[in-house]
Amino acid sequence: MVSIRRITADLRFFGRGYLRNFVGLFFGLIFPVILILIFGAIFSGGSSGTITVYVQNQDTQNVLNVTATFVNELNSSGTLNVVLVATSENFSQYLSAHSSSDGIIIPSDFSSNYTAGKRVSVTVYGNPAQSSSAIVSGTVTGVMNGFNLKLYGGSQVIVINPTTVNNQVTKYVDFLIPGLIGFSILVSPMFSLVNISSEYKKTKLFKLLSLTPITKIEWLASKVLWYILLSAASFLLMVAVGVVAFEAHVALSPWLIPFLVLGPMLFASMGMLVGTIAKSTETASVIGNVITFPMMFLSGTFFPISLMPLYLQNLAHVLPLFYIIEGLNAVMVYGNYAQAAIDLAVVTVITVVVFVAAAKLFKWRED
Repeated sequence: MVSIRRITADLRFFGRGYLRNFVGLFFGLIFPVILILIFGAIFSGGSSGTITVYVQNQDTQNVLNVTATFVNELNSSGTLNVVLVATSENFSQYLSAHSSSDGIIIPSDFSSNYTAGKRVSVTVYGNPAQSSSAIVSGTVTGVMNGFNLKLYGGSQVIVINPTTVNNQVTKYVDFLIPGLIGFSILVSPMFSLVNISSEYKKTKLFKLLSLTPITKIEWLASKVLWYILLSAASFLLMVAVGVVAFEAHVALSPWLIPFLVLGPMLFASMGMLVGTIAKSTETASVIGNVITFPMMFLSGTFFPISLMPLYLQNLAHVLPLFYIIEGLNAVMVYGNYAQAAIDLAVVTVITVVVFVAAAKLFKWRED
């Protein structure tokens, strides 16, 4: 039978040792805060792939196919992938439901006003903090200038009306905080359990633990609980720094709790699994780095994956950290709980599989 008393006893013992280790404490709590301060103060980015932009064409008249030509020019620009949205949809709600800030509304009088030489305004949704929105706005401006030049010698007949999905303008740090929370959830449990499991196996500490009353599941559960508590502390610290230092706007919701529980459980189990199957401490470290570093930079931690080439975007969708960060963004930035539920389901399945595998393969004694 699993003993809560033994789990909490091992949790207290491990926690005291962890808090005395400055290196672990630094990377668990302080390092993510340093990243927030650095990236929050200085940010630059670019794009090497197409950006998905949602377009609602409200112009049903489409005089002389002007509207269709405008949309085709946007789609053939090489930077945008246009997705048409039905006119029956509430556009701002549609963008929020798809966790997107980038969209374009073509008004109902677009073609008629353009052919008559009357000013017409195209609404461009975007987030000023994201590079993708700047690219969308720049592309629309380029196509718009081409249309203005074609008939009216460059006179501003078509103009842009910039707006945002939310009433309040989101900042880069609003998206950075969920990403770095995911970073913290990944790094501390993963690296720590890789090192602990491989080192304990090398020094025969697992063999000594087998002589104590604690079971393998209890020992692993105490480590998972510790990193859940550490991730919760890191979460509160990063949100506080983001709000105080940069006036970040992030929504707090009970939907965050499953991600803060399952995330550490997943990567603690993954670290344990790597350390268990590796033949040596050095091999475990290499495998851990090979798994961890792609997730750090390809899961949307520091910048949106929409800025990456398409093949890297496809790769990101097979990384577990992607679904944690996407779920955190869906809750904290977009309020998109339907997307968060999908991400949570994916994370739950992966966590259960990895935890069961770690528990099955974990042995006190080597054969």
